[in-house]
Amino acid sequence: MANPLPPETRPPERFLTLCRGFWQGKTAPLAWSLSLGLIALVLLTLGAQVAMNSWHRTFFDALENRNWAALTGAMWMLPLFIFWYTAVMTGQVLSRMSLQLRWREWLTEFLLGRWIDRQRYYRLQFTLVDQGAPEYRIAEDVRLAIDQLVDFVLGFLGAVFSAITFAAILWQVAGSYTFRIGETSITIPAYMAVAAVLYAAIVTALITWVGRPLIDRVAFKNEREARFRADMTRLRENAESVALMRGDPGERASIRTRFDEVRSAWFSIIRQQGLVGLVLNTNGALFPLLPVLLVAPKYLSGALTLGAVMQVVAAFTAVQAALIWFVDHFVKIAEWYASVRRVDELLGALGDLDMAPPPQAGPGIRIDTHAGRAILLENLEVLHRTGVTVIAESSVRIEQGEKVLFSGASGTGKSTLIRALAGLWPWGAGRIRLPEGARIAFVPQKAYIPAGTLRQVLAYPMPSHNFTSTELAAALRRCGLGEIAARLDEVEHWDSVLSGGERQRLAFARVLLAQPDILILDEATSALDEAGQEEMLRLISDAFASATVISVGHRTGLAAYHERRITLIGRDTGAILSSRAIKRPRKCLDGQMDLTNTG
Repeated sequence: MANPLPPETRPPERFLTLCRGFWQGKTAPLAWSLSLGLIALVLLTLGAQVAMNSWHRTFFDALENRNWAALTGAMWMLPLFIFWYTAVMTGQVLSRMSLQLRWREWLTEFLLGRWIDRQRYYRLQFTLVDQGAPEYRIAEDVRLAIDQLVDFVLGFLGAVFSAITFAAILWQVAGSYTFRIGETSITIPAYMAVAAVLYAAIVTALITWVGRPLIDRVAFKNEREARFRADMTRLRENAESVALMRGDPGERASIRTRFDEVRSAWFSIIRQQGLVGLVLNTNGALFPLLPVLLVAPKYLSGALTLGAVMQVVAAFTAVQAALIWFVDHFVKIAEWYASVRRVDELLGALGDLDMAPPPQAGPGIRIDTHAGRAILLENLEVLHRTGVTVIAESSVRIEQGEKVLFSGASGTGKSTLIRALAGLWPWGAGRIRLPEGARIAFVPQKAYIPAGTLRQVLAYPMPSHNFTSTELAAALRRCGLGEIAARLDEVEHWDSVLSGGERQRLAFARVLLAQPDILILDEATSALDEAGQEEMLRLISDAFASATVISVGHRTGLAAYHERRITLIGRDTGAILSSRAIKRPRKCLDGQMDLTNTG
């Protein structure tokens, strides 16, 4: 799937272009009904505010005139206005949260699809140098981007409607103001509305000028926070290794360094926030006083009643609050922009994975199928993304049922070749042709253990209901894990319960259940002792006699279960492949392997 967002646009524009998809397709009816209902509630809220503004005039005029009848009527109307306002505000909150959740659900589903499909979650580590925790961007930055965007849109619409409505009230109630300079009489029409607009424009310009650097500083802070969390997560995931190596001081120093970066980023924000605070706090002090000062001359002249003054002050406050909405939300907008930029960076990196490889990384490795039963590597050249040759151009044919061992010194590209066979390494040239319809199983060095019951762990990646309890238990017993066969329905932290060797045995049990036609083992017995390795390899040899087996490793004893060795010999221009047959071992009388004549 190609990147749907044009690269030349800015992050907010790309983000909003993407998010429009929520109002299209299957989710369109829900999206539009929630959105239109929310706008209707905003208008009803505004109606309640206008009614309360009118009530202020009635109430204070009654007080000024000591009119008990009018005062009693106003008091009777108050509960109705309060109920109206409370009901529509509650509905607005519920509708807003529903829209935020549904929109976030849609965007999260989209991003998860982009991230997980075609193994992008794996390939991303090779293209995005500083991933900044993709899972955090999907879980947290998406939430912030959507929730705050909905809040901003509603706030902006409410501000526009309020500004127009209450400016009209100011125009009607406060009227114009006339003053004299010498012999000249000057009249300012709708002077309260004009004053509100001018004041808001001045404050907005100041806060924009002072607060603009906050956007980049907040983005920088969020990135440093993500790195800080990632380092602590890495420590937790490797807790046993660090503890055994007594690496506590080094880890503490490393994490402390990350936190120092967080602290420095926060201090940068605090300094800028201080300048923003000067403008905001000055506005907060002037905000309630300005309308009173402006309307006082007309009240003292008798042109306005006390009720009219209170109505004008309330209307001016509403207009002012609407016009400086951007000022009040500037910091939140900076936070929103930072989250949008992080989501946009992730989308861009995921999109890059679907584009053609960069020129230095070759035209790309093609993987397709053919009608034969052999695995064909045709003019295969494996490159690093930077263009460095890992494996020089080679051609290899592996027949059906053949057992082949890839070996070589560390760093010669054995595991990279396996990644290419799995379609996880696109950089290079040439073609890999696999038998059409063949079932392929990969057994990595470190078996993945998902959360759930042992039944689910063992059946992974297939659904556990594909196998009976008898089949699952039998596979465990054949792989030397009979002691846990009775715990199929127990939920445990199996990745912690099982040792490294037990995890590898469990991986072989999965293979027994999957029954693949092609089995690829990448250092799959590295955590087993010699006896355990021989036990698993003998099991594979017996259970998959007609299957093609490709192994990567260099431990003693592996050759005894393979027919051909392909050695990767390191060169400055990339590793070359050297193939030779392996002399199969003969059986001793006691059934043990004689490895003395193994090639």
